[in-house]
Amino acid sequence: MRNMVRCAALAAACLLAGATMAQPITVSNVKYDETAQVADSTLQLNGAGVRYKAVFKVYTAGLYLEKKAGTPQEVASQKGPKRMSITMLREIDSTELGKLFSRGMEDNMDRAAFSKLIPGVLRMSQIFSDHKKLMAGDQFQVDWIPGTGTVITVKGKPQGEPFKEPEFFNALLGIWLGNAPADWKLKDALLGKQPA
Repeated sequence: MRNMVRCAALAAACLLAGATMAQPITVSNVKYDETAQVADSTLQLNGAGVRYKAVFKVYTAGLYLEKKAGTPQEVASQKGPKRMSITMLREIDSTELGKLFSRGMEDNMDRAAFSKLIPGVLRMSQIFSDHKKLMAGDQFQVDWIPGTGTVITVKGKPQGEPFKEPEFFNALLGIWLGNAPADWKLKDALLGKQPA
């Protein structure tokens, strides 16, 4: 009888844990679902956090992958679709954001590798310039879709042609996961590390 009670308690605990895991994760009042559909794949949330500039919250970011990864190398080694989802927490000049992303890419690459991506970097900067401002609550995604390329979606609308080179998506991820990330705490959060 005692074993049956123990088994029932264990089953209930497992059900509760499963229900908890299916809940969205909330970061600064922004909900990140546990899964996201990219192309024909269901990706899982690897981690999510806040990008701070000085003491100000700028945006939240969530990284979706086919399977969990704890290091930038593990993220890079996954060949399937990936998504970086970003939600603004304050108003920002989009041109400035495009420049910061370009600088973030450059800071995490050697000069020769970056120079090969300059046409794509300029096109990405133009995408953000065209939007003038991003307001609190505005969202954009950067998706890697094998066979298609990097697709940037701003406020629900894909922006222009995909960026074909896999190096371009990896360079973009370098902004957050590189050796000189935009925000070290955000890097840890995206890699699923709990704050100390």
